[in-house]
Parts: sequence; structure tokens; C-alpha cells
Amino acid sequence: MIDSIALSAVRRGSEDALGQIIDKYAAYVCVVIRNTIGDSLSHEDVEETASDVFFALWRNAEKMEKLKAWLAATARNKAKNKLRELRSDLPLDEEIAIDGISVIEDTVISSEEQRAVKEAILAMDTLDREIFLRHYYDSQTVATIVAETGMTEAAVRKRLMRGKKKLRAILNNQEVFGS
Repeated sequence: MIDSIALSAVRRGSEDALGQIIDKYAAYVCVVIRNTIGDSLSHEDVEETASDVFFALWRNAEKMEKLKAWLAATARNKAKNKLRELRSDLPLDEEIAIDGISVIEDTVISSEEQRAVKEAILAMDTLDREIFLRHYYDSQTVATIVAETGMTEAAVRKRLMRGKKKLRAILNNQEVFGS
């Protein structure tokens, strides 16, 4: 069944069409989840997250246009949310020491790194920052950014390169990552 036809059927409440979409895209969604979080989740957690993605499809079918892109974006977001949820559920005993480094210490370092990255991104000029965030935070492709901004592909790529250089320079000057 063609995606647009299946999606139209899901919008009308067809569970069979949802089943066909699940059959077609379950492996793809699981790969996106695995690529997003690595081996941090168990097989069962990946399956549960994939189920959450398809449940979200069922509930939001009327809002989407491009099924595969929506599934990928939703799978990435659900995987990140699941990972955050599992990390926040760790009992204190398990946070004490793993390979000589505490998970709590890693979280503090991670928070400092996140703050430094945020400050560095905010230091970029407005257009560079927008393109940088769209590409690296929102996972938009260069082609999407080109289509939505009307800029040339070369201009978008140059701004991304400039943004990475500026970010690297700012972070190296702050010595956050122990360069």
C-alpha cells in the first residue's frame, strides 16, 4: 500500500492500515532509535519506544504529510526522551561509581559542556545561529534549509562551516573540553 493511501486510511481510523505501516516501517524506526541512542537501551526498551512512535502516529495522523520523515523525527525524539527517563530513574546506589567515574560527576561535566555550547551558539550572529540550530539541533537537511530560506546550498554549507569553526574556537578558548 502506498504511504499516502495508508496514511489517509489511518486518518479514517483504519487499524489495518496502521498495521501495514507498522509492518513496513518497524525495522526502520528501530534502526533510527538505535542510531540515536546507541546501545544505551535494552532490546525491550527499543521495542517499547518503537511502539510509542506508532501510537503517536495513530494519535497524530491528521497532522502529518511526509510519513517516513515524521516517523524518523518522532523516533529520534522518543528515543531521547526514553533515555532521559531511564537515566532519571537510576537509584542513587547505581550512580556511585562506574569505572572509577561517578555518573553524577559525568552529569555535572555534561551540564557545564551544555552551558558552554549554548553560550557559544548564542554568540553566533542570528542567521548563522538559525542555520546551525536547524541543521544540528532540529536535524534538518541542507536541502530543507535551502528550500525554506531561499539561500543557495553553498551559502548554507558555508554558514554551517563558519558556525562549527566559531563554536570550536569559543570552546577551545574556554577549555571546557580539555583540548
